[in-house]
Amino acid sequence: MGVVKKICCIGAGYVGGPTCAVIAHQCPDIKVTIVDLSQARINAWNSNNLPIYEPGLDEIVFGARGKNLFFSTDVEGAILEADLIFVSVNTPTKKSGMGAGMAADLAYVESATRKIAEVAKSSKIVVEKSTVPCRTAESMRTILDANSHDHIRFDLLSNPEFLAEGTAISDLLNPDRVLIGALQTPEGLKAQQALAEVYSHWVPRDRVITTNLWSSELSKLAANALLAQRISSINALSAICEATGADVDEVAYAVGKDTRIGPKFLKASVGFGGSCFQKDILNLTYLAESLNLPEVAAYWHQVVIMNEYQKKRFVKRIITKLFNTITNKKIAVFGFAFKKDTGDTRESAAITLIKDFIDEHAHVRLYDPKVEESQIWIDLSDVSGADAAKKHVTLFPDPYSAAEDADAVVIVTEWDEFRDTKLDYQRIYDSMKKPACIFDGRLILDANKLRKIGFKVDVIGKNELAGKA
Repeated sequence: MGVVKKICCIGAGYVGGPTCAVIAHQCPDIKVTIVDLSQARINAWNSNNLPIYEPGLDEIVFGARGKNLFFSTDVEGAILEADLIFVSVNTPTKKSGMGAGMAADLAYVESATRKIAEVAKSSKIVVEKSTVPCRTAESMRTILDANSHDHIRFDLLSNPEFLAEGTAISDLLNPDRVLIGALQTPEGLKAQQALAEVYSHWVPRDRVITTNLWSSELSKLAANALLAQRISSINALSAICEATGADVDEVAYAVGKDTRIGPKFLKASVGFGGSCFQKDILNLTYLAESLNLPEVAAYWHQVVIMNEYQKKRFVKRIITKLFNTITNKKIAVFGFAFKKDTGDTRESAAITLIKDFIDEHAHVRLYDPKVEESQIWIDLSDVSGADAAKKHVTLFPDPYSAAEDADAVVIVTEWDEFRDTKLDYQRIYDSMKKPACIFDGRLILDANKLRKIGFKVDVIGKNELAGKA
């Protein structure tokens, strides 16, 4: 395979859409077609209201769309003309069967791979872009080899994404590294070089890392597992801080000054969410179990256990501070996305918290600036049932109306607009029932400032009595 001139991406989701939009933006000489079976999703990508919220994405898409960036449901047509095909479909955690709750469901990956083998009439580079368990490429190669025509060659690469939602565009434009794994054969290395040439349009070559296929696949899981481990570690310490009077921000700052550790991912919170961390740790756990490494599996699984514990612990603190009951009380929840600057709700802590509030018969008054209402109802119906969700949860267009007559405000997503420098918390205090309580699950508020207004403030990893004894 020589120079790549036409790229097809199967899957127009959080990975495929932004990644290939940036490739089109940075490589005007390459035609990029993003395909998906969902007509509604493709229609959204072709509209002025994109299906994904990501800062900077609109400008990238609108600048290249119709020139060298196209969105289509013609999967077969895009496969036929492409030199290189990204497989960027969903790989959710299995809900049933062998490996349920841990293993990745590779049904969409297999379906896309079979479609490529069935349709292709010329040789292709096939790039595994979805987050997948180690050695998935082996399964894809088996399918391609078993179903391809005699004169067609498929070269398989692994090119995992390392995007953080909310900063995906800047991550793509200025990546820490681009990882490309290939079979260590002359053909595999040639394909690896062809993809490296695409990225070299804007990424310095010393940031393009080439490895074997299996190292590339495992590196993705390992990176997310290590990052999630740091979050669970600081969250575990936050519980100790609350019990002893230490301040988790001060502890994290002091620890982060050690250059061997560094400050990143040491921000205590109600827990991590998103599409990758929990799924990848569970994949890694399942991989260790399948390799008969139970101690390794237990070690990594504890990161997920700690994350769930942090959410439950936060709910328990809220109930305790509200006189040991929230039955029929109004709880204003600020934020539903799993983090700021994204509309993604996958594994969001808000889902778990609101489910627990519903189970305690509280009335939840919810506001999020970017998450679609339809997505909120889908997520809450999945965990609590549609009837219970509709009965106990009301959506509001702004934080002020959500907080009106509420017993407590709970900060779940660290949207900048929730900071005390942005919101009029005096207005919020005046409209709430007294005592008015705020629970900061993201460490974004000035607790002392709010206490002067009159709020009872509870912050993760901090003891309000610390230093007063």
